[in-house]
Amino acid sequence: MSHKAAFEALDVMLKDIRHNNNIMGDITIMLTGVFRQALPVTPRRTRAEEMHVFLKSSNLSNGIQRFGLTTNMRVYFNGDPSAQQFADNLLGNGAISPDN
Repeated sequence: MSHKAAFEALDVMLKDIRHNNNIMGDITIMLTGVFRQALPVTPRRTRAEEMHVFLKSSNLSNGIQRFGLTTNMRVYFNGDPSAQQFADNLLGNGAISPDN
């Protein structure tokens, strides 16, 4: 995950280039990835300071519309029930049961 300062810098740049003061210069930006995997790097910071660098704590968060994926297409087309169970375990608590 990127530091919120990177998104705020992109916002300022797009506003300047497009001469538009709306968020991100009034263009649609699509961010993809697994945001729960990696936290922004914040060396020698307290827990509170670490939480403050997330995009959610940015002034940009009011203009963000979030969409979630509802179907794992790789599992859907695989058709193997054990693949669905494996995907459920990974998104559950991250632990894989011994029978897998």
